[in-house]
Amino acid sequence: MAASEPLTFFNRRTGRIETEQIYGESWLRFIYGGNPLGRLSLAAVVRRAWFSAWYGWRMNAKASVAKVLPFIIDYDMDAEEFAKPATGYRTFNEFFYRKLRNGARPVAAGAEVAVFPADGRHLAYQNVDACDGFYTKGKKFTLAELLGSAELAGEFAGGAMIISRLCPVDYHRFHFPVDGVPADAGLINGWLYSVSPLALRVNPGYLVENKRMVTLLDSERFGRVAVLEVGATMVGAIMQTYVPGRAVAKGDEKGFFAFGGSCVITVFKAGKIHLDADLVQHASEQRELYARMGERMGIATT
Repeated sequence: MAASEPLTFFNRRTGRIETEQIYGESWLRFIYGGNPLGRLSLAAVVRRAWFSAWYGWRMNAKASVAKVLPFIIDYDMDAEEFAKPATGYRTFNEFFYRKLRNGARPVAAGAEVAVFPADGRHLAYQNVDACDGFYTKGKKFTLAELLGSAELAGEFAGGAMIISRLCPVDYHRFHFPVDGVPADAGLINGWLYSVSPLALRVNPGYLVENKRMVTLLDSERFGRVAVLEVGATMVGAIMQTYVPGRAVAKGDEKGFFAFGGSCVITVFKAGKIHLDADLVQHASEQRELYARMGERMGIATT
């Protein structure tokens, strides 16, 4: 699939294939679309932490609050689900990592049910080792590259993987997909490439080159689960709000991203989860599926 093609996804909520409204589309196509000047800008400036830190500083400035209401209008966001009024934010970044009102994201019931950890567009693979590519056929990365450990990669070999990509317009807090006891989050430093499919169609390996955090979650029903938050361009901070070693319930908040689009990747051991059929079908066609945090993504196999 060419980077120049429109971005489409299956919306589970509407039952239709839709075209994504891309934040900063012209800029992304310039950087990742093969323009020599764009490639030079990517290497010299865009992927570097200081660039995202600078933009984050701008979004934390008081003047940035002027962007909030136009952003809500331009992207037809539902302000009724916000935990406080749209006019109650002091900066754009504060709006960006906003909380939602109670009940805005119902969590699917059942101890055997795993849920999406974030709002977004999801790609899911029942056997990560057997799939023929992420975002485009023939291009993928290894679990060892993703997890930063050959030992962990062996532990999760043949397992299921769900890539949950958040756009700038999405709710940017992430949550636990299953019950369990989480360990401390380990940091793997890296670049800050975009995680838009405009970039990932060119090189899905950006996901394993980017800064990311890895948390191992021990679950009674699902065994050990790896949950990763991946930084991206304009995302200088991945903030964890959970307490390591304290048991969590499915759907409990784990943390949040500052400004920008990013993604959460969930990896299950082989034979521990049966992913929902619509997820697997659309991923086989390199098409993402839109669903919200708390909606079902699969069930335990044991």
